[in-house]
Amino acid sequence: MINFEEVLFNLVKPMVDNQNALSVKQMESLNENEILLYVYCDSNDTARLIGKQGSMASAIRQMMAIGSRSEHKKITIKFESY
Repeated sequence: MINFEEVLFNLVKPMVDNQNALSVKQMESLNENEILLYVYCDSNDTARLIGKQGSMASAIRQMMAIGSRSEHKKITIKFESY
């Protein structure tokens, strides 16, 4: 089984300035076929991870969706700042 929390953390870690404030949490979803992940970081880093018009967030979601297909689940990623 893939640890999506760790994969996402390692994917976004090089993209943020304050790596000490970065955390990724997997939350329970009401849908059993969904993996719900939250990325928490500084507000500047959150803006960087989302990107212009959400382009970076979209690319991150696409990368993570590839791995979630092996589990036959949909992946949802939310970005939050402290």
